[in-house]
Amino acid sequence: MNNIKLFLLLGCLTGIFVLIGSQFGGSGGAIIALGFAAVMNLGAYFFSDRIVLAMYRAKEVNEVDEPRLYGTVRLLVQQARMPMPKVYIIEEDAPNAFATGRSPKHAAIAATTGLVRLVSDEELKGVMAHELAHVANRDILIGTIAATAAGAITMIATMIRWGALFGGIGSNRDDENNSGSGGIVAAIAISIIAPIAAMLIQMAISRSREYLADQRGARLAGNSMGLANALRKLELSAGKYEALSSPATAHMFIVNPLSAKGITRLFSTHPPTAERIARLEAMSKLTNLEVSK
Repeated sequence: MNNIKLFLLLGCLTGIFVLIGSQFGGSGGAIIALGFAAVMNLGAYFFSDRIVLAMYRAKEVNEVDEPRLYGTVRLLVQQARMPMPKVYIIEEDAPNAFATGRSPKHAAIAATTGLVRLVSDEELKGVMAHELAHVANRDILIGTIAATAAGAITMIATMIRWGALFGGIGSNRDDENNSGSGGIVAAIAISIIAPIAAMLIQMAISRSREYLADQRGARLAGNSMGLANALRKLELSAGKYEALSSPATAHMFIVNPLSAKGITRLFSTHPPTAERIARLEAMSKLTNLEVSK
């Protein structure tokens, strides 16, 4: 069911692409937009991991460089029977971690020095298990495609809006009746609504995958409270280092590095941390109950 919902959401993003392309240039514009979406997704598929690692100046490490971090990841992948990902460290005080790569065979896990210093061994295991769950679920690829599509939709919509305001662009070229001021107003409306809809869809995808990664990661770690306790610590630091974070990559981290309050939570890449912790605690109670039986 989750996969069905995911493909429906991705299909909606593609549909928005086609809609604004059609508004911009009729049926030909729709085809061009669909092709543009395919090119953007292919680019995200092959190059997104290199881009984000370079963006944060991540340094690849081995067991000699970072024995605690590397050893934790190696133990978990052996338990999960997964390929060993590349392990990176980011010289950054803000405690956080993320996974990237298009598949389990082409994956990388990065953690900040702030995270490694902050959490205990059990908590580090929970965090790394969460990131490996993202790898196993191919959430990195899904999130990157969604973010790329939403960003491209915003860019194209901005072009349409300025074109409609100053150049009369935006009427459907295949429909002679859809022209003049009505076509311009429609183009402006679509150019405003489409990016908002795309962002809401992207954020919904990201939030749903976080819950799944929490659940699968807790099972891999063998203890859901390690991740729950780590999330408590990370939540206290969330929002303190916003100047060092990028909205384009916020969805990749284990907690949102950008603060979200009130209605802005609709545009948050992560579900509320308190809710995530509550679910993990419920998992722990259920596991303890089953053990006691």
